[in-house]
Amino acid sequence: MAKKEYVIIKRSKMVEEIIDILKQEGFIDAYQKIEDKQSGKIKIYLKCTAQKESVLENLSRISTPGRRVYIKASEIKAVRGGVGVAVLSTNKGIMIDRVARAQGVGGEVICHIW
Repeated sequence: MAKKEYVIIKRSKMVEEIIDILKQEGFIDAYQKIEDKQSGKIKIYLKCTAQKESVLENLSRISTPGRRVYIKASEIKAVRGGVGVAVLSTNKGIMIDRVARAQGVGGEVICHIW
């Protein structure tokens, strides 16, 4: 929304897996790990349309440390009519809603992306 070319965020294993999903789904162009003395960071290059608007319109966090949201495989619904994706943390790792439905696993809903 701020029309930035890239963002820099703190790195963690979960963040790296979510960024891999964003890359696979076409929401970002690329990312680069930045090593510094105290903690690692990740530089994420955002994908933009011809009008210089970000392809990533919205990323809404569903589960928070104070309120975890769990869902069964049979209850997983498409986000924005299939345009977006839901990122789930399952016992088989972090995956998107389509893969979780196909594998028949549920888990904690981390976020919705569209």
